[in-house]
Amino acid sequence: MKLILSALLLTISAVAIAADKPKPVALFDGKTFDGWDGDTEKTWKIEDGVIVGGSTETTVPRNEFLCTKKSYGDFELKVTFKLTGEKNKNAGIQFRTKRIPNHHEVSGYQADVGQDYWGALYDESRRKKVLAKPDPKVLEKLIKHDDWNEYTIRCEGPKIKLWLNGTLTVDYTEEDDKIERTGIIGLQVHGGAKAKVFYKSVTIEELPAKK
Repeated sequence: MKLILSALLLTISAVAIAADKPKPVALFDGKTFDGWDGDTEKTWKIEDGVIVGGSTETTVPRNEFLCTKKSYGDFELKVTFKLTGEKNKNAGIQFRTKRIPNHHEVSGYQADVGQDYWGALYDESRRKKVLAKPDPKVLEKLIKHDDWNEYTIRCEGPKIKLWLNGTLTVDYTEEDDKIERTGIIGLQVHGGAKAKVFYKSVTIEELPAKK
């Protein structure tokens, strides 16, 4: 009887822990731009449940970002995406980011996509440089050109990790305490090329804040 009671208590405890654990939440409902902000007249649209930005027929005139209205701190974000177009096409996923007032640009971290920047962590508009990137030889085996890929982005305190298609490409620790650890999520299409980017299955799991 004691063994049965112990097993029952362990089962109840496991269920309670599982119930308390944060669950991934969809940031895109597949139908509307509810919760998002950006140029939905010219740049961004929804096709067959997918967010689509840019064009392969005309050059994208400038960087454009579709951003969440809500800010996030520590989290694990997953985004499935596809990039098509000219050779110099580029896109990316912003996080812990801020919109620059009265400007189309944003400022913050970016999980980069395209050219030689796949799998890299870039600092958009702030330090304007690659903060960390994977070995090119590793990268060659990961990229699915003109097809669907997935980023997993995990932020916990000063630590940022990026996985491209399930492989860790960046393990970065921010040493500048002045860099903010909260911000919006953004989807980018880069200007300067005939490029089209597709985003779907955008989910986030918020994590307890770490110092």
